[in-house]
Amino acid sequence: MLITSIPQYIQGITNAKIDLTDTDNEVLYTAPSSADFNASVINSILVSNDSGSADTITVTLVSGSDIFSLFKLEEIGAVSTKELLLKDLILQSGEIIKVQAATGARLHVVASIQEISKTRITTSALANI
Repeated sequence: MLITSIPQYIQGITNAKIDLTDTDNEVLYTAPSSADFNASVINSILVSNDSGSADTITVTLVSGSDIFSLFKLEEIGAVSTKELLLKDLILQSGEIIKVQAATGARLHVVASIQEISKTRITTSALANI
């Protein structure tokens, strides 16, 4: 999945979900910053608009003090769902995905994520925790 000389293993699979009830810039997901984690892979970002009017969403990637625009005022049609990603998005340890709706109480966002670790944790090892 990630090309590197360090072995990497899928440690967890999760969904990050948020209902954008206002127009604040909200954290959707923060990649784990533990020393055991290399990265997270976002496979999908779905945005659903449950209102009768089109709306827009802005998605940014925060890396330390740097902010990168991924989608700026991306239109989401009335009563529809849109997949934002065409390919996987890789986040390094501690990076943050933020989302912001132009209008509150219309948009819902769900991201499907794989968290990658440097070490393999076996089922038997988990039983001892």
